[in-house]
Amino acid sequence: MKKTIIIVVTVVLTFLLSNCTAENPATKITTTPSDTKEETFKYLALGDSYTIGQSVCSICSFPEQLKNQLTNTTKNHKYTLEVIARTGWTTTHLIDAIKDKNPSTNYNLVSLLIGVNNQFQDIDFSVYEKELPQLINQSIAFANGNKKRVIVVSIPDYAFTPFGQNYRNPTNTSLEIDHYNAFAKKYCEDNSIQFLNITDITRDGIKNPSLVTNDGLHPSAAAYTLFVERLLPLAFKTLQEEKQ
Repeated sequence: MKKTIIIVVTVVLTFLLSNCTAENPATKITTTPSDTKEETFKYLALGDSYTIGQSVCSICSFPEQLKNQLTNTTKNHKYTLEVIARTGWTTTHLIDAIKDKNPSTNYNLVSLLIGVNNQFQDIDFSVYEKELPQLINQSIAFANGNKKRVIVVSIPDYAFTPFGQNYRNPTNTSLEIDHYNAFAKKYCEDNSIQFLNITDITRDGIKNPSLVTNDGLHPSAAAYTLFVERLLPLAFKTLQEEKQ
């Protein structure tokens, strides 16, 4: 008799437990919260006409394309983009604009592309030598003090555009831009900051007119896509490290 009761109780308990397991979501095997919770990454792009994408569509600039590529290649992540840039800005203009905007200091990614207007406006090179490091340090501050989150992008070479071919001496323009980029690259290397060269892409602008927009001066959406092909692995690696 006792044995029969024990068997009946065991069967009933097994039935109840199995039902609880089936109905209680907490007991199911699911992905971890870190896999399913949507995370937001903030991207700040600092620069000039090359950053806003002068003469291309609103989503064709390299920061917009980079944001969209990151969104398309990662799951459960949202990306926001803030741009502080304007056509014609020198390093001094950008510094002044940053003071006015006063960005936050919690960006996950910061890109900086500046200097072509210093060269174009014949501003003494010493200004760039002084102000680029200042802008890089500000970029690091906006990235919560983490220099690994900052990417400095080289200055495109407008000498290889219809405008540039008819402006002053195109060869001298290229040499001066090389001088600016060499300084930026060395500073970044000396301070363990990511530096990305895209200048060579823009130097195909004469033999490949599709890389120049209709204004005859600025990179086209296709050129910015090539920028992003190089930027994306750096940005993705940076953001992956954020999660670790």
